[in-house]
Amino acid sequence: MGLTTLLDEALEAWDYTRAGVIDEIENLSAADLSFRPHAESRTAAELVVHLAESGLMMAGELTRPDGNFRRKSYPQLLKEHAAGLPAATTKAQLVRLLKRTHADGDKKIRAAGELFMLQLITRFDGERGTRLAWMNHGISHEDYHRGQLALYARLVGRVPALTQRIRGMV
Repeated sequence: MGLTTLLDEALEAWDYTRAGVIDEIENLSAADLSFRPHAESRTAAELVVHLAESGLMMAGELTRPDGNFRRKSYPQLLKEHAAGLPAATTKAQLVRLLKRTHADGDKKIRAAGELFMLQLITRFDGERGTRLAWMNHGISHEDYHRGQLALYARLVGRVPALTQRIRGMV
């Protein structure tokens, strides 16, 4: 795909990050999906649900004409944008959830268009920034959790998917 706009570049970055999350989930066994490194940590399966919800919230709020990440509390925004997600517990269900929610978010953002994404929105910290810049924050958030999944892989005795790719193991 030829990248011709800033929006194309941002969407490609999100696609790359989401594909990496999926790779890390596919690298884990069914039993690994329930691994919790600490009592207060999410399991790998719970991280997937969190990323699906957060991605929908990001795309939904960024594409609202009156988008504002402080118009409701974070849990209320998640509930609004991610209501009705199907239950996902198996690896196949989790991967489908990641793929479907990414496709839905991508479609919304593309429909909003680049000019709209260059308009200002109120961020979680109350400051104003472009929607496109805040989308990059959402991608960063997803990459942060991708790193957690790679660490989980190490903790259960697996080589993370990205490390395998770099080493030419896959």
